[in-house]
Amino acid sequence: MTQTSTTRLPSLSTFKSRWMGGAAAFALFAAAGAGFSGHAFSADVFGPSGSARAPQSAPAIPGFTDLVSAVKPAVVSVRVRAEAPTSPVSDQGNPFEGTPFERFFKEFGGPNGNRGNAQPRQMVGLGSGFFISPDGYIVTNNHVVNNAVKVEVVTDQGTVLEAKVIGTDPKTDLALIKVEGRNDFPFVKLASAKPAIGEWVVAMGNPFGLGGTVTAGIVSAQGRDIGSGPYDDFIQIDAPVNRGNSGGPTFNLKGEVVGVNTAIYSPSGGSIGIAFDIPSSTVASVIPQLQKSGHVDRGWLGVQIQPVTREIADSLGLNNAAGALIAGVQSNSPAAKAGLKAGDVITSIDGNEVKDAKDLSRKIGTLAPQRAVALQLMRDGKTQTVNLTLGQLAEQSAPKAGPQERPRHQRMGSLGLTLAPAAAVEGAGNNGLAVLNVDPSSKAAELGLQEGDIILKAGNKDLSGPDDLTAAFSEARAAGRKSTLALVKHGETDRYVAIPAG
Repeated sequence: MTQTSTTRLPSLSTFKSRWMGGAAAFALFAAAGAGFSGHAFSADVFGPSGSARAPQSAPAIPGFTDLVSAVKPAVVSVRVRAEAPTSPVSDQGNPFEGTPFERFFKEFGGPNGNRGNAQPRQMVGLGSGFFISPDGYIVTNNHVVNNAVKVEVVTDQGTVLEAKVIGTDPKTDLALIKVEGRNDFPFVKLASAKPAIGEWVVAMGNPFGLGGTVTAGIVSAQGRDIGSGPYDDFIQIDAPVNRGNSGGPTFNLKGEVVGVNTAIYSPSGGSIGIAFDIPSSTVASVIPQLQKSGHVDRGWLGVQIQPVTREIADSLGLNNAAGALIAGVQSNSPAAKAGLKAGDVITSIDGNEVKDAKDLSRKIGTLAPQRAVALQLMRDGKTQTVNLTLGQLAEQSAPKAGPQERPRHQRMGSLGLTLAPAAAVEGAGNNGLAVLNVDPSSKAAELGLQEGDIILKAGNKDLSGPDDLTAAFSEARAAGRKSTLALVKHGETDRYVAIPAG
């Protein structure tokens, strides 16, 4: 968001990220969408066989004037006054917990980096938004209106209108606000399909307080995961967007909103041509729930999942490294009641392929509680179908692992591990092998094993001593496999690790 005073709403223009080596910062900034029938662009660049060939002439850049004149009246600037925390961080906690501001707050101790500022103050910020109905409903970003005490929108004609927050969804960074008094606001529609990579798009919004700004570019990539949450599925565009564009729309050439501008990748906080949009499909699933109840209820399966790597696929005897591997099943969850268990690989839900663990999270997250679903899974090399009813997602936190004692142990030098029976380690439980030490330059360290982990199983067999792990390695080699699949407990989280069989 663009700031207009020294006491400003926190912005991720200074949001440091360790993504790609920590060299860049992600900045959040809202954007919106539209509805208009314009001209599509295409170029014949493929031969009869489908092989790429050079176009006979350079394609012309399309004109955007008709598109802009049709949809620009539906795009608004959003002005927000929010109340900063009034007590020290240690007392108040993180007021942005669960939002895209969380890492910013943790690193800088609060807005503007003022750690423990106990003085009440106001923050002012700017964003963008767009009308989706003639009666005044406007889509913007959650981080634009988070903690707002007053929200105003400025229309394309300069009219200032007071707005109220209808609902917010921090997990997708979407929010719905509304202005009253009219039923003839210009509005735009959401696209029903994602744009193609290379397709022209137009972004509109209020960068740095410069309302009514229009920029153009192309779709650079799909399905981007920038580490902001479990439902990351961003569209990457190269149309210039900056602070203040947050919540604004990105349009295709038909005048449909294909995404909501929400973040940029930037070392400086300004545009370098890498921006990220929330897809219109996400907007279409979230906004109706915000309009109805002010929040989003998500389905809950009750499993810990992880990706299926090539090594894990080999360990399980699978042909493809795809699907979501169940590392653990929560007691009394829908998954537990349906008989799902650790080691199952979920490959589809209601007939729709599950590409990986992230894909399963997104698919379940779009479904409502009490929804009946059919899961297809691989278990012991065989395909099975399991029917169950989803529960409702609730926020949960796991306790940290306690300290470990150091009993008599056995060193597995080839892996760089020092192990002991968990039953001999205070606080480690009665099952499995406790990891007492990990050589930082070893294969075990590369696999993410840590001191305090518990190796519960290997090759689907329970472990009680280091010899059991050695035997599992021997069985894997005899079966022609390069690794054995081990179930590892870290704190309250279980995951599978493909450990080389030697």
